[in-house]
Amino acid sequence: MSSISKTLRPAVVLFAGLTILVGVIYPYAMTGIGKVVFADKAEGSLVVRDGKVVGSSLIGQAFSSPQYFWSRPSATGPMPNNAQVSSGSNLGPTNSAQIDAVKGRIDALKAADPTNTAKIPVDLVTASGSGLDPEISLAAAYYQVPRIARERKLTDAQVQAMIDQLAEHPAMGLFGEARVNVLALNLAMDKK
Repeated sequence: MSSISKTLRPAVVLFAGLTILVGVIYPYAMTGIGKVVFADKAEGSLVVRDGKVVGSSLIGQAFSSPQYFWSRPSATGPMPNNAQVSSGSNLGPTNSAQIDAVKGRIDALKAADPTNTAKIPVDLVTASGSGLDPEISLAAAYYQVPRIARERKLTDAQVQAMIDQLAEHPAMGLFGEARVNVLALNLAMDKK
């Protein structure tokens, strides 16, 4: 029995010590450092307007009013842009449910702006892999300019200038796509 306890005791002590170190101390230390060094990001990159949280710059929001830029569709359920169930639809391009969803989104865009004959950018009718995209391509933003300008009684040039001002470009000119954060854009439009 003493040889088992000699072997078992160091293993239990090591297990308990590593559990405390890696399961308690390290996560709390990293969280503390994160809150000090990256305070905004550690708290969820919340966007505050007039003392009230209106969203996050990292999680998309569904906008349906014609005066707002619309986000990329979300496949999260049961409600759109639900960060607790981040996922894509996993529907292929030939799946009838995917085809019906895309047709419905196209119909909604055309109903909101019947005079717009431009080609609809794919990111306005298809969900992303995460279902939480806070950004749309510049093409998707420019597609919505006539509707936004008409609804807000602005010129197309004024709305395009706002998009260009808030546009984020590829890192080092190579990585990623040019895009714009929909929440930031809509908040800027409200200010204007």
